[in-house]
Amino acid sequence: MCITLSFASKPAIGTCNGSLQVPKSMLATARAQVIAAPKIPVAFPGMTKQCISDMDLGVHEVVRRQSWPTNGTSRRPRFDPMFIDDGYDKCRTICAEYAKTFYLGTLLMTKERQKAIWAIYVWCRRTDELVDGPNADYMSSAVLERWEERLEDIFEGRPYDMLDAALSDTVFSFPLDIKPFRDMIEGMRMDTRKSRYKSFQELYLYCYYVAGTVGLMSVPVMGIAPESSVSAHTIYNAALYLGIGNQLTNILRDVGEDASRGRVYLPQDELEQFGLSDKDVFSRKVTNAWRDFMKEQIVRARFFFNLAEEGASQLDKDSRWPVWSSLILYRKILDAIEENDYDNLTKRAYVGRTKKLLSLPLAYSRALPEPGLSLR
Repeated sequence: MCITLSFASKPAIGTCNGSLQVPKSMLATARAQVIAAPKIPVAFPGMTKQCISDMDLGVHEVVRRQSWPTNGTSRRPRFDPMFIDDGYDKCRTICAEYAKTFYLGTLLMTKERQKAIWAIYVWCRRTDELVDGPNADYMSSAVLERWEERLEDIFEGRPYDMLDAALSDTVFSFPLDIKPFRDMIEGMRMDTRKSRYKSFQELYLYCYYVAGTVGLMSVPVMGIAPESSVSAHTIYNAALYLGIGNQLTNILRDVGEDASRGRVYLPQDELEQFGLSDKDVFSRKVTNAWRDFMKEQIVRARFFFNLAEEGASQLDKDSRWPVWSSLILYRKILDAIEENDYDNLTKRAYVGRTKKLLSLPLAYSRALPEPGLSLR
């Protein structure tokens, strides 16, 4: 899941009276890293033909519906305030425990946006755990059908539990459309039916369902900066691309782990182009052909992160930090795969706590650029 960022140590960035305090020395170092950062190509050969159009995915309709002011206060359900507060507090606790870096980034957001993002995160996590969680062995189509029925109840103001109630309250506070949520459930269905992907187009659809949807859910909550000079559709696409990039990175990081479960989330036709097959994945031998194949896959993931940058800088200023944190940390996972000599068959690339700590002020710097500072 694209928004699940784990972070084991205590943050070095403190809070004071509810506001975040970033050490000046760390911020200066971060700005130096921004200026020195190498430029990455913003084009990827053949990408236009390989992707599925946002028209086919229904993104245009989602943008239109989520651009309405609210879902309507006249039909807003009435919940006991303590019940709703308890639900949001539980969402906050779960987010802080399982997505510490992302959670830290949300602390710059307004209280209402914080709560909404926590509620969305928890629903996405619960949805993902239906397939990948401790009870995944009991997964069936009936379970996903019931989960989708619960989703519809949430959007109608009939929550099943306090976590559902937090999302239901969010739905009536922000113009959230149900389609991205339904699409994520469809991604879970796909995970139960498919363990191979013939082409990148097939894989792209899967990545959209399980991760690109998170970006579409998040934009209405995070908000678009009033001074933004680009269209809302461009920003939504950038959010979608961040999810795609994150999921592609997850796939590249977890090749060995997925292979142990009999799954190969790599385009079969592209494996073949490099003289590779599933047999090479299961053998866990890193060859020159595998390295060359991985280099191409990493270039593609970075391409999507490049596309995501434009939207990250157009969000409301208080919402940019968690997005930039995600961009930077997931790019570092790709760096770690390279540092492991492209061995993602027997090793799992990860970003150490020190690097994560150092990335936070860098993300803060990118979220709050100085006038005239080049970020590209």
